[in-house]
Amino acid sequence: MKRLLLATTVLAGLTAVASAADLPRRAAPPVFVPVPVFTWTGFYAGINAGYAFDAGKEGPNSFPVASRFTAAGVPQVATFKKDGQDGFSGGAQIGYNYQFTPGSGVVVGIEADAQYLDFGAKRRDSGVVAAPGFAINDPRGLSSLDYFGTVRGRLGYAFDRTLVYGTGGFAYGAGSSERDFGGFRGNDDFRTGYAVGGGIEYALPTESFFNFFRASAVTLKVEGLYVNLDRGNRNQGAFIINTANNAVVQSISTGRRDDEFAVVRAGLNYKFGTY
Repeated sequence: MKRLLLATTVLAGLTAVASAADLPRRAAPPVFVPVPVFTWTGFYAGINAGYAFDAGKEGPNSFPVASRFTAAGVPQVATFKKDGQDGFSGGAQIGYNYQFTPGSGVVVGIEADAQYLDFGAKRRDSGVVAAPGFAINDPRGLSSLDYFGTVRGRLGYAFDRTLVYGTGGFAYGAGSSERDFGGFRGNDDFRTGYAVGGGIEYALPTESFFNFFRASAVTLKVEGLYVNLDRGNRNQGAFIINTANNAVVQSISTGRRDDEFAVVRAGLNYKFGTY
C-alpha cells in the first residue's frame, strides 16, 4: 500500500512538471535604445563661394568743364556713367553655435570669415576730350576692393536638422587705390563698416559622403549678406589734373563715399563637438 501511494505521488509530480513545461514563457523586456537628438551646439569651420553685386550709390555724375580744359575750347559737361562692380567672392569661415533645446529650438552663435573679392579699379570716360596737357576723370572710379571679412552674431531657429537664421555685425575690407590721382590715402585703403543678412543651413547625416574629417555633422548653407564699408567723408576729389606732374587743377565735391555690395554664397561646414 505504501509503495502504491509513493508511486502515485511521484507520477503526479512528474505530470505537473510536464504541464508546467508546456505553459507559455514570459519574454524578457526589450532593451530601450534612445534615438540620438541632433543639436547645432558646437564649433564649426568651412569654406564658401559666391558672387558679389555692387549696391553702391553715387552723388552727381555730371560736372561742368571750363573751356580752357577742353580740346574744343568751349565749356562742356563731363558725364560719367556708373559702372557696377560685380565679381567672384570666396573664402572660409569659423564659428560656434549654441542650441538651447536639442531637436528644435533657438540657436545663437558667432561667426568670423575672410573673403577674396574680385572688384577691380575702373577709370571712367567723361565723354569730353581734354585739352593737351590735361586729363579728366571721375574720382569715384579709381579704387578696387580686393578682400573683405566680417565678425557677426547669428540668431536663428532650428527645425531639427534645418536652421533658419539672421546675422549681423562688424565688416572690414581693403583694396588698391591710386596714390597719384584722386586724393586717396594710399595703396592699401583699409575700410570698416557693417554687414547684415540671413540664410538657411541643413545638416547632413554623420555618415555623409562629404564627411572626410569624421566630424559630428556636415552642413550645407545658402546665405545672403549686405556689406557697407565706409570710406569716410572725403568730399573733395581730383577732377582735372595736369598730366605733366599729376597736380590737381580742379577738384569737385563727390559726397560721402561708401563701398556697398551684396553677396550671395553657398557654404560647406564641418561641425565638431556635441552630437
